[in-house]
Amino acid sequence: MPRFENITEIEPNLDGDGLRVGIVMSRFNPDVCEGLLSAAVTELLRLGVADEDILITTVPGALEIPLVLQTLADSEDFDALIALGAVIRGETYHFEIVSNEMAAGINRVGLDTGMPIANGVLTTEDDDQALSRMQEKGTDCAQAAIEMAHLLRAVAP
Repeated sequence: MPRFENITEIEPNLDGDGLRVGIVMSRFNPDVCEGLLSAAVTELLRLGVADEDILITTVPGALEIPLVLQTLADSEDFDALIALGAVIRGETYHFEIVSNEMAAGINRVGLDTGMPIANGVLTTEDDDQALSRMQEKGTDCAQAAIEMAHLLRAVAP
């Protein structure tokens, strides 16, 4: 039921049938990253994305994610992308540098290419926080990727 009479509203669409999704996952903090990946792939499949329409790539760490996202976006082979990783605070300023640069890079790729990218790179204080959030975040990213792929198609000129 529409919220407003005579106003068009685009409803969320979580039907993954026929969509191609690329995933870029950091291998740093592997327990968390594999948990994120498992949740994301499980949800993509549940939403109807076919096995053969999912590509998983891995990179050494979070700072390498944006470059591979950009390459995948430029290929025009995908409807949406998902970034997965975990940056866990340590005892040095490095956490802030990695977190900020990685997030800025992911956003820049999305804006520069027009490709929807679900950012599932956790930035947490410790391992326990990351482990407790990985299932929900992986699932959320799969849903966001599918929804945004449909939304961008609906609003494209």
